[in-house]
Amino acid sequence: LIDAYSIKGKNLALYGKATQSSLLGNPWAPFGHAYNAIDGNTDSNYNHGSCTATNSQQNPWWRLDLLDEYTVTAIIITNRGDGYPERLNGAEIHIGNSLRNNGNDNPRVEVISSIPPGRSVTFHWDKVFSGRYVNIIIPGYYRTLTLCEVEVYGYPAQHDNVALTGRAAQSSTYGTGFPFNAIDGNRAGVLAQGSCTHTNHDLSPWWRLDLLKQHKVFTIIVFNREEATSVRLNGAEIRIGDSLDNNGNNNPRCGLVSNAGQTPSISFECNGMEGRYINVVIPGRKEFLTLCEVEVFGVPLI
Repeated sequence: LIDAYSIKGKNLALYGKATQSSLLGNPWAPFGHAYNAIDGNTDSNYNHGSCTATNSQQNPWWRLDLLDEYTVTAIIITNRGDGYPERLNGAEIHIGNSLRNNGNDNPRVEVISSIPPGRSVTFHWDKVFSGRYVNIIIPGYYRTLTLCEVEVYGYPAQHDNVALTGRAAQSSTYGTGFPFNAIDGNRAGVLAQGSCTHTNHDLSPWWRLDLLKQHKVFTIIVFNREEATSVRLNGAEIRIGDSLDNNGNNNPRCGLVSNAGQTPSISFECNGMEGRYINVVIPGRKEFLTLCEVEVFGVPLI
């Protein structure tokens, strides 16, 4: 459990659709509807009309359809504050893509022991859980499920090459080796074809991609020059972060190029590192830096 509002990013639940196993009371009244848990209102007083409620039944459940598959990093649940907080004890959170058994057969990611009255508690996991549906179910007989808000944070399960919409710069430019060439969508590895970058013979040459906003970065693929001097890229570092100190080259390191020349492309797993800037730098030596394409797979945080 962590503090309820320390999660970065967009609350995905606000853009989804909710349903539940039953509705307590008059369907024409504002009380108890499944939508109330994703209305953006964390008011925990049931009588104010912003909490859900099922009938007393066997295995009551509530389901959120995110409308697409997401990797879920955190869920915040707000419990009822004006009475009966213990009703949520033992509730299970399930995440997945199946609607079998109304989605309740998807993998169980959490069992809620208790949430204090009126409190919002955050659940997050080191393991990755992806799915379109988020279910909350209470196993047992004569149980009532009430939720005053459910917030879901994460990122799309499918990642795009976000480099294509960024802007590039570099320490210097030799000939027509412009920094943009590494994000033009062309992986051609022959310099004369006009799709590779090239710096002068700089001390610690660098190339920098500005993603224009902070991203969570999962994979970076660097395409090296193929026809000559490919070993020049050995020792290059991949750095990700939000600082422009030292032109961005002081940001945390994702990877190190150690096998340049053995393969035209080198892939780095950055495991969700966060930052606006992606740098490729060869530190500590005088060198030419040439990149024929840089692909960055991730998602914007905000």
